[in-house]
Amino acid sequence: MPAIDLNSDMGESFGRWTLGDDESLLTVVSSANIACGFHAGDPAVMVRTLRNAAENGVTVGAHVSYRDLAGFGRRYVDESDEDLTADIMYQLAAIEGLATAAGTHVSYVKPHGALYNRIVTDERQAACVIRAMQMVDASLGLLTLPGSAVGRLAEQAGLPVYREAFADRAYTPSGTLVSRREPGAVIADPTVVADRVARMVSDGTVEAIDGTVVPITADSVCVHGDSPAAVAMAKAVRERLEAGGVTVRPFAGHAS
Repeated sequence: MPAIDLNSDMGESFGRWTLGDDESLLTVVSSANIACGFHAGDPAVMVRTLRNAAENGVTVGAHVSYRDLAGFGRRYVDESDEDLTADIMYQLAAIEGLATAAGTHVSYVKPHGALYNRIVTDERQAACVIRAMQMVDASLGLLTLPGSAVGRLAEQAGLPVYREAFADRAYTPSGTLVSRREPGAVIADPTVVADRVARMVSDGTVEAIDGTVVPITADSVCVHGDSPAAVAMAKAVRERLEAGGVTVRPFAGHAS
């Protein structure tokens, strides 16, 4: 029976500011990319989200980013190699310690926002992420776009690499994500999103923003937790997949 992972970014609230419905999403997804405090999240939010993930049997990933709370990690930062490596190490160490206290553990790393997009092609910053993973926990897997520079470097370093597709983001003809600054970059209709994911899983293709058909191979499909329709989209995707005989299950590790 075919299987796919369904992941979502979460733990992105901060202090009195709330973003997303993590509790509801954790009853639908199979993997959770939890913010580590640099683009969003704080220690209390991290612990609460980790505990909820453990209670729901959801696999945990570290959603590391640039140090950019004001920009929600969506601004490119030109850090030195030493600083970027240390920033990633700090985030990994924090979430792994909190995960242990919450009764779960971290199985993989998914960079966030501008860092995620940059290391698709930027080998220097990609190498910093890989170096940080190796120094903190070489058992961690990496979740990234197919064909990315960081994925290639991770494979060369002997780290597990998993390929990701996006349910609610538009693609360019080259298979990369359309910038959020462009119209049509984010797709909000749950039915449209569910149809796209079903096509990704069954046919291995997605329709790019210009109408061309792009091949895509994925171990996991992401529904963004900060979308107003995130829960509805995740439910629609899961229901559509399971109705088509596809099992939704984690691509890496296990919850506890």
